[in-house]
Amino acid sequence: MLQHIKSQKTLTRIILVGILTTFIFMNLGNLRYQTANAAITQLGKPPGEVIYRSQVKLDDQSGKVWQVVLFKQVYSEQPSNINLRLVGFPNSAELIHPQPLRITTNTGKVWNANDVFLDTAPAPTIGQYDFTEILPQLPPESLTLGIPVPGNKFINILVPIHVVKEWQSLQSLIANES
Repeated sequence: MLQHIKSQKTLTRIILVGILTTFIFMNLGNLRYQTANAAITQLGKPPGEVIYRSQVKLDDQSGKVWQVVLFKQVYSEQPSNINLRLVGFPNSAELIHPQPLRITTNTGKVWNANDVFLDTAPAPTIGQYDFTEILPQLPPESLTLGIPVPGNKFINILVPIHVVKEWQSLQSLIANES
């Protein structure tokens, strides 16, 4: 009987340690998604220029890495747009310009962002799109960015919900600063 009670206590301790460990790891995982990578950068040259930006690296459906930068560059007293720049790393597909970026939610809502590079881009793997009107409409859910490439095909980049929320917080910050 005494042996049985000791076994139960040991088993209870093991289960308790397992539960506590699980909670610790779950909370650490949540902290990772709550941190914001958005930044406000005040540039000294030229005076009066401010850049708001959120920058992440995301993979496309082929596993190729893309730098995804949502930004607004503000010059004193001049109107400016919020843009989404996509930069493909080496061996990424060449983009065609001018072609709109397709933004799709999990629920099937679709927007098309106008291509800012009407003729030529700084490099063949760079695209930049006007997000000024689209960003306020985005729901707080994951998105798919569809980058048009030759042959009526798309490169699809999944944007996780924590990145979309970061974009929305950046938009709120921009609105509060204006």
